[in-house]
Amino acid sequence: MAFTQLLVAGMALATRFDESRQVRVVEKVVVKSVIVRLPAHAETPAPAEPSVVSRPPVPPPAPTPMTIPQIAAPRAERLVNEARVARVAGDMGRAIVKLEEAQAQAPDDPGVHYELGLVHEQMGVFDTAAAHYEKVFQMGVSGAGALYEKAAAKLRDGFDQPADMLGKLSLGRVRIFNNPNHDGGQRVILTIPVQKGPAEEIDVAEIAVSVIFFNRTSKGEIIQLEDKAWVTEQWVTLPFDWVGGEESLRMTYTIPSQDHPTEHLFGGRTYYGQVVSLLYKDEVLDVQAWPRDLAARIPKPPLAGPGDTMLPEFQDKLPPDFDPQLPLLPALPSK
Repeated sequence: MAFTQLLVAGMALATRFDESRQVRVVEKVVVKSVIVRLPAHAETPAPAEPSVVSRPPVPPPAPTPMTIPQIAAPRAERLVNEARVARVAGDMGRAIVKLEEAQAQAPDDPGVHYELGLVHEQMGVFDTAAAHYEKVFQMGVSGAGALYEKAAAKLRDGFDQPADMLGKLSLGRVRIFNNPNHDGGQRVILTIPVQKGPAEEIDVAEIAVSVIFFNRTSKGEIIQLEDKAWVTEQWVTLPFDWVGGEESLRMTYTIPSQDHPTEHLFGGRTYYGQVVSLLYKDEVLDVQAWPRDLAARIPKPPLAGPGDTMLPEFQDKLPPDFDPQLPLLPALPSK
């Protein structure tokens, strides 16, 4: 038994000794960092900025335009409107009476005082006109609204005299196209230039052109036209820009044909001529009469003397831009 145990132990030792002499290969995985270097001339890109949506700037709110304050007293408002109609018609006495009554109804109303200023200015009573404009100015924007700026301009710039426009505003050579064989009767077209100095400031609303037509009857009488429906008028270019120093008014005058019985009873009529007057603030600045004998028939002489001796220009054809279908002067803006 003992001998057997010794034999087993010896064999075990011999086996362990043989295993220790075998070469073992142990594989290990070593993790190394891979470094990629940038070229020396490259730059590190900056971090991207967040995208910004570009929006158009919001425009500031438009300023509210100033308005003319309404007259509080209804009766005073009606009187001021009636006075304005009388002033435009040239009836200054009636306008003053209406405005004084309106002032009794609304003594501190800016519209009443401003209209009183306009009437006195047109009458040439400038001290009284300035006093009314001063009252409107003293009310400020809060009290007078848009009338504050108007009154301030009157006090700042003073009052224009019609005579101040002599030599600064005048008529150009009137052009006449006469077609006696037009369908429906005789047709005469006048082109009337209004000329202005290059550096002159004028109130366009104060310019007016008056044309009085005259006819010759079959009995040889020279009579003034009474039927205004025979005349249409139109400014060639609006608004006025005075390109070339002038604006032109075109007037078309048509004498309708008459049947033989009517012509036998009342006589025939043909175009004889006209008197053209240029007015500024209701004062005549310039006159052209054709034929010249008609100059004696004008109702009001010009400020500068008997009138211009410039002869008209007679045309043998219509202007290239003439349109017989064009309406009359543009309609007034609605109030």
